[in-house]
Amino acid sequence: MKDQILLKATDLFLTLGFKSVTMDDIATEMGISKKTIYQHFSNKDQLVEASTMHLFETISCGIDEICALENNPVEELFLIKDFVMKNLKNESASPIHQLQKYYPKIHKTLMMRQFEKMGDCVIVNLEKGIEQGFFRKEINTALIARFYFAGMTSLKDTEIFHPEKFPSLSTQMIYLEYHLRGICTEKGIQKLEQLLK
Repeated sequence: MKDQILLKATDLFLTLGFKSVTMDDIATEMGISKKTIYQHFSNKDQLVEASTMHLFETISCGIDEICALENNPVEELFLIKDFVMKNLKNESASPIHQLQKYYPKIHKTLMMRQFEKMGDCVIVNLEKGIEQGFFRKEINTALIARFYFAGMTSLKDTEIFHPEKFPSLSTQMIYLEYHLRGICTEKGIQKLEQLLK
């Protein structure tokens, strides 16, 4: 039951937002009593935290599986972007914005864990790209990894990227292209052009 509550809550939080969804909404959606939810999660904060960490673990495992496929590094970034967007239900920035605004401690913990995971993942991707001749040799991998993470994070800022003006899917795509054009060799650009088609 605990896992079912967690899955349903995560789904609703991503669809409607962390602030918007109440414990009543989750109980109604599942056809159970609120008391049942409270037997597993003492309050909404605990459920929000469990949901975000569950989602983080799911995405982390998926990224590890994609990296293990040994695709070329340009293709790998596209596969990761698609996988993450699918798991976040192609979310508008709203749920993350609500998490940051109403649950700042949980948001900060999530950001730190994401940075640790993504930072390592992007550095490995960059090093592989340099080694295979897709990315330029002279790039500073630690700095580029931070640029990439900072950019991906800021795309969720609704003040800067209003979802109606800058839809999440196309904005992510353009950002990935922007990132790759800055670091690719001629060989990398050819692969990028192929994937964009």
